Amino acid sequence: MMDPTLSDARSDKRAEIAAIAAALIADGGLDYQSAKRKAARQVFGDGPIAARIMPDNDEIDRSLLEHLQLFDPDHDERVIRYREAALHWMTELQAFRPYLTGAAWKGIVAAHAPLHLQVFTDDAKELEMHLLDAGIPFDVAEIAHFGGRDDVPALTFYWQRDLPVLISVYRYDDLRGALKRPGSGSGGTERGSLDALKRVVAA
Repeated sequence: MMDPTLSDARSDKRAEIAAIAAALIADGGLDYQSAKRKAARQVFGDGPIAARIMPDNDEIDRSLLEHLQLFDPDHDERVIRYREAALHWMTELQAFRPYLTGAAWKGIVAAHAPLHLQVFTDDAKELEMHLLDAGIPFDVAEIAHFGGRDDVPALTFYWQRDLPVLISVYRYDDLRGALKRPGSGSGGTERGSLDALKRVVAA
């Protein structure tokens, strides 16, 4: 049987890494994986770190929400703004089957976080033309596939000058797999449709 003091120590280290990572995300704009690695180095140095010591993203989210509620007086207002922007863009892009994911969907929005939409379409060029016709210049990058497969294209731009928008573009066949994946967002899911977001905002 494991010594309970060892289990408690491990839990304390996980919590410490999660708290440091949350601060790095909130104040430094780091992504979750980079923040966890940097936080772990601050706690343990450059040596190897057992995977069981590393907090998962749900633990990071809890620490991040606590950090933002304590130190970021603009957080609640930012969540509202991001979700209103999401309603706008999901309505604008309904033909491309948009879903909201990430910070705005979870309601944990650090100052540097993008508004992340996922669209599911077999005609990415039509999506690009739609944005250009709307007067939205964008950059093209790549983002990791939620299913761990090859990276997918992502369109990035700023809306209203200072709100970063990220649209990751999936094939239509990916939609079925996306809807089967559980998560820690609103309602316990990784993403939400336009109707789901409307219910969250109304509540």
